[in-house]
Amino acid sequence: MDFSIYVTGLTVGLTLIVAIGAQNAFVLRQGLRGEHVLAVVLTCAISEAILVTVGVMAFSRIAAILPGLEPVMRYAGAAFLLWYAAKNLQSALGSSSVLLAASGNVTPLAPTLATCLALTWLNPHVYLDTVILLGSISSQFPGKEASFGAGAVSASVLFFFSLGYGARWLRPIFASPQAWRILEGVIAVTMLLIAITLLTGG
Repeated sequence: MDFSIYVTGLTVGLTLIVAIGAQNAFVLRQGLRGEHVLAVVLTCAISEAILVTVGVMAFSRIAAILPGLEPVMRYAGAAFLLWYAAKNLQSALGSSSVLLAASGNVTPLAPTLATCLALTWLNPHVYLDTVILLGSISSQFPGKEASFGAGAVSASVLFFFSLGYGARWLRPIFASPQAWRILEGVIAVTMLLIAITLLTGG
């Protein structure tokens, strides 16, 4: 285990996963409501771990069979990150939306997990982030992809458990649009830096 590469995987994984999307909004909502939190965060963490593992362990093999795939995916990943950074920057500069806890009756476990799985596995962005993007970045550490992947998987577990169980303390903070703007701005800058790394091969 290469600790520095593990930390790189952890950092990149957290950067990618922290962006507020449908899946994270759902986890945050469940945490704010206190409904099936353990089941939801485990489902998300295990799903992400499977996808990251596939990307990290299989991407290099696929690239070896198709040598033209790696640069294509690297530039495609950089393009996606630049678009992602622009999207988050736009949100940081202009968004006034806030994510509020929903109220109402408790939803049974089965439909809750079905929704969670759909938001994870039916979202095309999750494959870009995990299988393609993380797989592409891990290929920059030949022979040490497992360390990078372990860091990325740890990021998923850390994030989902923190989001699900920390939601009750986050509610007063994220009632303010300014908090969302700051978060989106940080994500935009980080995505831009990762895109530059991919483009320069650094």
